[in-house]
Amino acid sequence: VVYTQSEILQREVYLFERLDSPSREPMKHLKAICFLRPTKENVELLVQELRRPKYSVYFIYFSNVISKSDVKALAEADEQEVVAEVQEFYGDYIAVNPHVFSLNLLGCCRGRSWDPAQLTRTTQGLTALLLSLKKCPMIRYQLSSEPAKRLAECVKVRGAHGHSMSWAGQFRLAQLKSIDFPVLCLTKVTPLPPSVPWQWTYQAMVHELLGINNNRIDLSRVPGISKDLREVVLSAENDEFYANNMYLNFAEIGTNIKNLMEDFQRRKPKEQQKLESIADMKAFVENYPQFKKMSGTVSKHVTVVGELSRLVAERNLLEVSEVEQELACQSDHSSALQSVRRVLQSPRVAELDAARLVMLYALRYERHASNGLPALLEELRARGGTDRYRKVTGEGTGVSPGRGMGGDQPPGEGHGGAFLSPQGIENVYTQHQPLLQETLDQLIKGKLKDSQYPYLGPNTLRDRPQDIVVFLIGGATYEEALTVYNLNRSNPGVRIVLGGTTIHNTRR
Repeated sequence: VVYTQSEILQREVYLFERLDSPSREPMKHLKAICFLRPTKENVELLVQELRRPKYSVYFIYFSNVISKSDVKALAEADEQEVVAEVQEFYGDYIAVNPHVFSLNLLGCCRGRSWDPAQLTRTTQGLTALLLSLKKCPMIRYQLSSEPAKRLAECVKVRGAHGHSMSWAGQFRLAQLKSIDFPVLCLTKVTPLPPSVPWQWTYQAMVHELLGINNNRIDLSRVPGISKDLREVVLSAENDEFYANNMYLNFAEIGTNIKNLMEDFQRRKPKEQQKLESIADMKAFVENYPQFKKMSGTVSKHVTVVGELSRLVAERNLLEVSEVEQELACQSDHSSALQSVRRVLQSPRVAELDAARLVMLYALRYERHASNGLPALLEELRARGGTDRYRKVTGEGTGVSPGRGMGGDQPPGEGHGGAFLSPQGIENVYTQHQPLLQETLDQLIKGKLKDSQYPYLGPNTLRDRPQDIVVFLIGGATYEEALTVYNLNRSNPGVRIVLGGTTIHNTRR
């Protein structure tokens, strides 16, 4: 996620191995750099390695705080004195975008309570993030969420005295002249399917339709795909086109792909290009790597955008998206019910999309006197929908006004999203704004109520916050990533980092 293999090769690192690989051969002429999470399993693997070292020298970096007892175990195993360095290098999280991080955890809660192992891992990840940013936080948490309060307490305990050093001790060690006090805001996501309504920005569409896993996109199922494009990497760090287009909507991407192709055609070496002189040959060789890189970029994005276009048409997603926006942002029940039924009757609409529409309808109008959910469930069944989706949308889901979209409340009063009036909206497909927009806007202005997001402990922030880390228990979305990106741009002097236990799409 952070470095390409070619970048690491430029640093004269020639071999990449996993510590648990059983087939590694001794190479005493090489030095080893070990980068590991400080887990019990990894420490044990390292102990075994140091007892029978395969390399001449070991530089060991842990991605989080390591206990004194583990350091002692490593020292006792290092009888041949091959360890040159042991350091803590805080990176115990996945840097998704410059302002977004994830812990790649699915299913962090059991009902309304934390899975203990996931709580520990999340606490470790947040601790590493704060230490890497050199921030000692003032913690606020969503009062209505027991998991948010529990995580807040765990982060505070770990920072105070839970491990080898306290927060203050860590910062003294780093010889910081002053400690920044950002706000760490912890919130729990609602049961609403997180990619509802449908997102039309490039990054969000790729994740929803193809899936992004540590910047990798699996294109192996694309009809007629060439061997070298079966898996591609989309990284804003190394792909200028992606960096410039990831937050643009799909219509703009189509135009920009066309411009990219035309630029590529202009730069393409002429087939009959004459290489008559040494200067001609030198110019060709110097320009070829740049041309080769651009060729790869063009092939990759034309393939990805082409597949997105095919799926949008095949699954009738423009119509699905329009109905989702109507459900989320307007209050005409009769019109909404007719629209949902019309979409359910289309054979082109995929089962997952049909189920998502019914979920959104159920959360939006569950308490309406003319609720049509039983009939919609019957239509899902008639489509041949699987029990898995019907269980999610049917009775027994525990959907209630306080936990869902707002249960037939007027736009703006729901819990799962910030609803906009349709007046003045230019694009019918992008009306919805996530609730995070409103929460962060209030936090930036110093208006976020203590009764909803109390501080943990006696300290409160008198001034408006400059640094904010907001963490979504249960997972963030690329819609929320776009919200944070725009808030960072429109609020100079405020820096917001968004984190989540995972980055969701509908399938996840």
